[in-house]
Amino acid sequence: MSFPGSKHSPLPPPPVPFKVGLLGGSFDPIHTGHLTIARQVQEHLQLSRVLFIPTGDPPHKRDGSLAPANVRLEMVRLAIADNPFFTVSDIEVQRKGKSYSIDTIRTLQHHYGPSTVLFFIIGLDAFLDFPTWREPKELLRICHFVVVPRPGQSFRALAGMSLLPPLAPDGLTGLDTGALNRLDIAIPSASEVTCLALPPCPTSASEIRRRVRNGLPLANMLPPLVESYILRHSLYQEDSNHTRI
Repeated sequence: MSFPGSKHSPLPPPPVPFKVGLLGGSFDPIHTGHLTIARQVQEHLQLSRVLFIPTGDPPHKRDGSLAPANVRLEMVRLAIADNPFFTVSDIEVQRKGKSYSIDTIRTLQHHYGPSTVLFFIIGLDAFLDFPTWREPKELLRICHFVVVPRPGQSFRALAGMSLLPPLAPDGLTGLDTGALNRLDIAIPSASEVTCLALPPCPTSASEIRRRVRNGLPLANMLPPLVESYILRHSLYQEDSNHTRI
C-alpha cells in the first residue's frame, strides 16, 4: 500500500481470475444450439474461454449408442474453429473406462491451477438429476455451476431440490417468465449456482440424426463444416451403425 509522501509505488491490482466455462456432452453431433448456449454464457459471465468436452464412455449411455469418440471430437473442432473464445479438450475421449465429471473437474483443476475458476455449464434437465451423480457435494464445492433452460423444463422444479438451500418461489418463477434473467444461489461451503434465463434451445441432436437419416433438410441446425463432414462420411445413416469411417 502507498501512503502520502511514500516513495514506494502502489501495489498492482490483484490479477483478474481466469474464468473457464466447461460444456460437456456427447455432441452427437454438435449443433448450433450448443454454440449459441456457449456464446451466451460466455458473454453473460465474461468467461475467458469455453472448453468443450466431448464424452468418451459416459456412464448413462448405452454401449454402442454413440458415434465414435474421435468422430464427435473432430466435429467439435470443426464447429468452434472460428471462435477465439472456444476450445476443445479430449480429456474424456482419452480416458479409459467410464468417465465421471468429478474426475474431469479434478484433472482440470490441477491443469489450470488455483487462480482459475471453473464454471460447469449444464442444462436444467441434467441439473435436476445432479444429486445422483458421483460426489455431487464435492462438485458443488470446487466448481461454479451455470444452469441453462431446457425445453419443457421449469426452474420452479429446483424448489426443494436436495443439495440446494431453500429457494424463494418468486425468483424461480421470475426465471421461467422472463421477468428475471439471472439468479445466483449461494451455497454454504460451496461455490455458487447461477441460473440464466436464456432462450431455450429447440434444436436436438436426435432430431438432426433423424433428419439426416431420412434425407430431410437441416435448416441451419448445424455449422456448415459439421454438416459437410456428416454428409461426406455418411454419418447417421442407420440407427445401429452411426458411421462408415
